[in-house]
Amino acid sequence: MSTNDLRESSTRVDRSGLSSEPALDPPFTANRRKWAIALLLVPLALTLPAWLAEDALEEVTRIGGQAFGPASSPSIPLDVNESVEHWIEQFQTTRRAEFEELLEQRGVFEGLIRGKLRERNMPEDLLYLAMMESGLSTIAESRVSAVGLWQFMGPTARQMGLRVDEHVDERRDPVRATDAALDYLQWLRARFGSWYLAAAAFNAGPGRLERILHRHADGRTGDEDIYWEVLRYLPRETRDYVPRIVAATILANDADAAGLGRLDVAPYEFDMVFVPGRTPLTTVAESLNVDIGIVRDLNPHLIRGTTPPGEIYGVRVPVGGIPMVMAVMAQGPSAHRAD
Repeated sequence: MSTNDLRESSTRVDRSGLSSEPALDPPFTANRRKWAIALLLVPLALTLPAWLAEDALEEVTRIGGQAFGPASSPSIPLDVNESVEHWIEQFQTTRRAEFEELLEQRGVFEGLIRGKLRERNMPEDLLYLAMMESGLSTIAESRVSAVGLWQFMGPTARQMGLRVDEHVDERRDPVRATDAALDYLQWLRARFGSWYLAAAAFNAGPGRLERILHRHADGRTGDEDIYWEVLRYLPRETRDYVPRIVAATILANDADAAGLGRLDVAPYEFDMVFVPGRTPLTTVAESLNVDIGIVRDLNPHLIRGTTPPGEIYGVRVPVGGIPMVMAVMAQGPSAHRAD
């Protein structure tokens, strides 16, 4: 079983036919405009660097999550019940190898995601929502075309201000997609008053969850226990979603005691250099004398392997690589433009 198999039962629900999904509030479209303005100003400083580094309610026991950062950091509730215990057992037995692989590789984007969660005073354990969504892979794509680290569907991504076109798919951009996902999760948490319900809505869609709550919970929100009350009415893919996140969080927060490890992997860090349109990533890699895979991994959102035409665009390069790229760019268009 592959890592993709491990997360398959929690992949995004197909909501393409749910035309009644409400539009997101206007503030979510503002991010796109801000991004565009930034790109107009950035050419004035081409060498700008950036670092990023189920019937009756189940009997529940709730334990506190351990914080990765400051003691005051919020945490998601960690309810332990039959559903959660099932996934704890799965992750320690039949699916141990795949889960252990996920834990070992989480270091690539862990710092980025936790840092952004801390900035917003959001529970850092939401990292494991992304893990269950995509296996923490920027190139993950589900059978219903949800894409990237946070598995955004195209329409939702665009509502959240992400660029999705023939040249750039920011659902694959770990920075931009994480910002959009946290915006969305904050909005869902405010709407439903519960991190469990927010996570369920993130997976199944807020409109669908709201209909289930009106039908089976008298429209109540604001209580984590409501998720367990309506569990059996949720779409199949969503029923295991929160239990998997909770199980993963419990095991990850006590990885040593559970006998699970962590690899010393390089975190997602970069400098950014702004280059002309239609600049191939191969040219950038050659100027740095590094394998093209390194540059592609830093820029998974550039789906054609070149920067989009007709605009100055920021390319992420290994830390310290700006001068080498700029030296090649200074040679003129013929030295770096795609045919």
